[in-house]
Order: sequence, then structure tokens, then C-alpha cells
Amino acid sequence: MLVPRVLLVVFDPLIAGGFPLSRTMGWNRVEDLVDRYIADLEACSDGLVRYHIVARLDFPLFPVKIDGFCYAWEAYRAVLERRQPPHEPDTADYLTILATCDGIRRIAQGEIDEIWLFGGPYFGFYESRMAGPGAFWCNAPPLPGTEAAGRRFVIMGFSYERGVGEMLENFGHRAEAIMERVFAGVPEKRNLWWRFTRYDLIAPGRAEVGTIHLAPNSERDYDWGNPRYVWSYCDDWLHFPDLRGRGRWVNCSEWGSGDIREHHRWWLRHLPRAPGETEEISHNWWRYIVDPNTVP
Repeated sequence: MLVPRVLLVVFDPLIAGGFPLSRTMGWNRVEDLVDRYIADLEACSDGLVRYHIVARLDFPLFPVKIDGFCYAWEAYRAVLERRQPPHEPDTADYLTILATCDGIRRIAQGEIDEIWLFGGPYFGFYESRMAGPGAFWCNAPPLPGTEAAGRRFVIMGFSYERGVGEMLENFGHRAEAIMERVFAGVPEKRNLWWRFTRYDLIAPGRAEVGTIHLAPNSERDYDWGNPRYVWSYCDDWLHFPDLRGRGRWVNCSEWGSGDIREHHRWWLRHLPRAPGETEEISHNWWRYIVDPNTVP
């Protein structure tokens, strides 16, 4: 079992009337999003992964950008209402955030294993970003200046304006980036990750599970509601490493007929979590995705 410890950091600025942004806008409660996200990952991993929130920090303000800019409410509202463009550069100052929440020390001393940031649109958070010594691309550039953490860790970026489906998409892109690294250098014919991510558009008649954006029958990004039937070997991955070729016709009814959360849960349920290894790569891919320190 994997039980990663999480520091939850919430940026929810107080605006007119002294109410939090999320409440004023009628957006989601962080607690609800976190509970459902953790439950989905536990269910999709068949109980293997159980995230645990060990601490929460709430900041009633906007995060500072990498150039020192910080929104005021009126300017931010103008961006939301499309009366002015969002500030550029958009990226939040991650090092300032880590200093504020004492993140590097907490990682180094083993108090936490990763950090989850929550905020609103245009807060400048990457969906996922890796930090620490030896950090590599994780759907965002690695974060320099964090070597004192002593080990790799992932900083997730979530929005309370969005839903659990989008949170799972962030995790899915994290999985894609990490598994690309795990299988880097493995020839295509033996590359099980490339095989897992095949979809009909690029491999007619040989689709498997697809990517987080592209289901087996998708014809474009986010095409999770396509009723077109294609031949897929997606069922093989429920029996990994026994890839004997269990092909059948599938369409969007398998993964929620266009629902983002249902598709992503379906995709995650197919990630291998078996004992053993092939060519020194573990059959438990969740191990790599949850703990990047296990990636060579």
C-alpha cells in the first residue's frame, strides 16, 4: 500500500464584503473536491493508493507571480469578466510559496511527500510540477532551487472553480510524464507504455487504452463521447502482465459517454499494479507515479 502524506495549501482571497473568492463566485468547496479525488484514486488503484492530508494551510490572498505581480480584486474581476487580458507572465512564484509554507523543510524531514495547491483561474499553478534534486519534466519544467529537499516531490495545482474530473486529468498528465521517463530508451516494440497509450486514430485496429486526452476511439483531444466503435485490447491491461490479446469492440459507453471524470477513472483503473518486473521495470506503475524517487 502507498500512503503519500500531503500538505494542502489553499489560496482563497478575501474580497468585497470579506467573503472568500470561492464562496463569492459559487465555486466548489476544497474539502469536497479533495475527499472525492482521494476516494477516486483509492478506488482506481484497487486500494493501493491512499492519500492522506497531514496539514492544511489557508492563505486569504492571491499568490504572487514570478515577476512580483499580485492581483487586486478589481483587476482580477476584470480578467474573469474578460474586460482585460490576464497578467503575463502567469506563472506563480513557486519558491515564494514553498518558503511561505515551509515546504522544502517539511519534505526534507519526512513530514510530507507532496504538496497540493488550490486556487482560482489565472492563479498561475501548473497542473503538476516536480521539485527536489533530480527533478524532471512532470507536465511542467522541473523547479530549480529546491535541492535542499533531499528528494524528488510533486506539487499539484488544482482549481476550486473546476471539478474532480479536472483534478484526475492533472494526475493523468502527471502519470503520462512519469511513465514516459520510466520507459525512455525502451525500443518501441518492447515499450509497454507506448502500447498502453495506443488509440485507433494512430494505430487502426490496434487500439489499447489510449491517453488521458484520447480514448481508444477518439478522433481529437477531449473526444470522450464518441459513439464510434473500434477494436481495442484495453481489457488486457486489467490482467497485466498477461497480455494475451483480449480484443473486443468498444465505444464511449465504456467510459461515461463523454463525462470527463468517468473517462479518467476508467483510464486510471487500467494502469498496471501487479507484482514482478520486466526488463527491470516494475509491473506496479502506480509506484512510479506516486513516488518519483522510485524512477531511475
